[in-house]
Amino acid sequence: MYTEEHLWRSPRLDQKMAMRVYGHYGRPVLVFPTSGGRYYEYEDFGMIESIRPFIEQGRVKVFAVDSVDRQSWLDRRLPPVERARRHELYDQYIAKEVVPFIHAHCRGPQPILTTGCSLGAFHAANFFFRYPRLFSGTIALSGVYRAAFSVGDYMDSNVYFHSPIDYLPRLHDPNYLEPYRHAKIVLCVGLGAWEERMIHDTRLLHDILQQKNIPAIVDYWGHDVEHHWFWWRQQMPYFLEKIL
Repeated sequence: MYTEEHLWRSPRLDQKMAMRVYGHYGRPVLVFPTSGGRYYEYEDFGMIESIRPFIEQGRVKVFAVDSVDRQSWLDRRLPPVERARRHELYDQYIAKEVVPFIHAHCRGPQPILTTGCSLGAFHAANFFFRYPRLFSGTIALSGVYRAAFSVGDYMDSNVYFHSPIDYLPRLHDPNYLEPYRHAKIVLCVGLGAWEERMIHDTRLLHDILQQKNIPAIVDYWGHDVEHHWFWWRQQMPYFLEKIL
């Protein structure tokens, strides 16, 4: 399988950020790592291998990025306002640096699919809902969808606009809602161990999408399906096949 590795210093984050690209051709898929994970995590835990046929057949080209979660949502030493502010800089890094890189790598603008597992699913869904003109869909596996997982009851504008369960109910702008209705949205969660909070948030997000007439594939897997890479390796190729 063809792979590339890229590293540049982000002017927005003021630090070096890495990315790994898999495949020559195909629909770009932007992968976010799990809690505090790195860009190579998706490969290390077998996710690239699980979707190898899609990559080798030229159906997808995967862009796996770094996170700054340990400097933002996961840094309990910082007050909530600073956690959200740091994530906002990451948001700008993705939208203003990573997306143009993907477009250039694909030789022109392409519909980008976001995906991730656990906290990566939070990022995948949030970036899609914030930027439906940049991202054409999401496959979010075992995600939480409220920033309360980090900041509790604290709220400011940065927290609010990075918390889909908070901002989506009040969103009525057709410039957002219409792209949502034509996108490919997948939310999946298991009903087994360590999925309790994810089940709760998935159901809330599912209800919001239904209320706004936004089609989505929302799938609750069995009581044996845990919050674990083993299951995500089964889910990702299953849902890719459904929406490509």
